Amino acid sequence: MRGFTVTVMATLPNPLPRLATDPSGRSLGLQLPPGRLVDMADDGPWHEPLLWYAEKPAAPGTWKALGAPAARAGLLPVLVDTGGGVGGPHEWVLLPGETSYPGDHDAEDVLAEYWEEETEDGEIAGEIEPFGDEWPGLAPASAALAADPDTRAAQVADALAGDPESDVEEPHLALVAARRSADIPAAIGWTGPVNYEGDVARICAVLRSWEDRFGIRVVALGLDVLVVSVAAPPVTLEEAEAVAAEHFALCPDNVLQGERDTLRAYAKDLIGASAWTFWWD
Repeated sequence: MRGFTVTVMATLPNPLPRLATDPSGRSLGLQLPPGRLVDMADDGPWHEPLLWYAEKPAAPGTWKALGAPAARAGLLPVLVDTGGGVGGPHEWVLLPGETSYPGDHDAEDVLAEYWEEETEDGEIAGEIEPFGDEWPGLAPASAALAADPDTRAAQVADALAGDPESDVEEPHLALVAARRSADIPAAIGWTGPVNYEGDVARICAVLRSWEDRFGIRVVALGLDVLVVSVAAPPVTLEEAEAVAAEHFALCPDNVLQGERDTLRAYAKDLIGASAWTFWWD
């Protein structure tokens, strides 16, 4: 059993401020389309931009064309949803000053706490079979990669950009200064799961663990939606059920309010899946 090595990229200094005077990003070796910088914390200690995103919607091929060069400059790509009547990230509530560091949290401890909180009254015993109210533990790492993680991320990004009925209605490419893809939500102080978890760094701790075990990348963020690509998905029902338990702990609405309203049924859709989507009510 093994995990997958994730390259850690230093992000200091933050390259984003250079885009204020160099919008094309040429000084960073980039050729960026017109875009805008977002800083939602003018009254706090965070005065540097949190992210840049393109004015025009992403199209298939955008991620590969801009994401890889940006990563070499210390900026990681993510699609941001500007649809749904909410607008883009400049309309979101971003709270980086209230976010801790993902590395300070243990993924299993976080998931075990969530699981216990959701199952303690015993009212959803049928929905979470074959598991009970005791946390079942982390799912084993997948035995092998089905695809290169960054290649899979580009494929999933292209699919989202080319599908008008996806969970990300109007995706635009964004760039974030983050050490690793799993840290992107914490780096911008994303508040999508705020009704479930007030410190998104705890969510990111789980995403880091999934990077190591399943080769995930954070591909898209909406107001309350998270999409990750998966390079090493489960291949058997038993493996998928173990992963589904983690999904339930992280985001119970995926199961309890989804089309598959039991963990067993939900797990079947995880077998071989190239992307996982989460939403918090």
